[in-house]
Amino acid sequence: MTDQTLEDLERIRRECRRVVTTRAMMSAGAAVVPIPGADIVADVGLLATLLPDISKRFGLDHDQVEKLDPQNAERIFVVAASMGNNVIGRMVTKRLVTSLLKRVGARVATASVARYVPVIGSGVAAAISFGAMKLVGNAHIEDCYRTAKSLL
Repeated sequence: MTDQTLEDLERIRRECRRVVTTRAMMSAGAAVVPIPGADIVADVGLLATLLPDISKRFGLDHDQVEKLDPQNAERIFVVAASMGNNVIGRMVTKRLVTSLLKRVGARVATASVARYVPVIGSGVAAAISFGAMKLVGNAHIEDCYRTAKSLL
């Protein structure tokens, strides 16, 4: 964690953005499946692996934070909490991911309904799902970046 430089953090942020875009495309693909709830199940699964992966790349996942001295671990939790992030340094559960999806709930609900509109519905659902996944993923990247940067 303390071995990282600002250049390392910038590189990690760029890499994570590419990963988020890939996962958002997967989410969009799941949104066009005409099975009720399939998109939400897919999004929960995608985020349950994506968010810890991002945290780990920044040295901020649960296991990494547990190994830090108590003072640095406390700083991480304080910085993360000040941004409203309850993922950094914590175990990511399906319940936690579900609560994150509720934050973008209107988009997810609109995508679920839009899929049933003939012709353009699937495209609208895919676009909304893509946007919601990008929103959650990129917000977590920025929170991790700022947290890790504060520890430099």
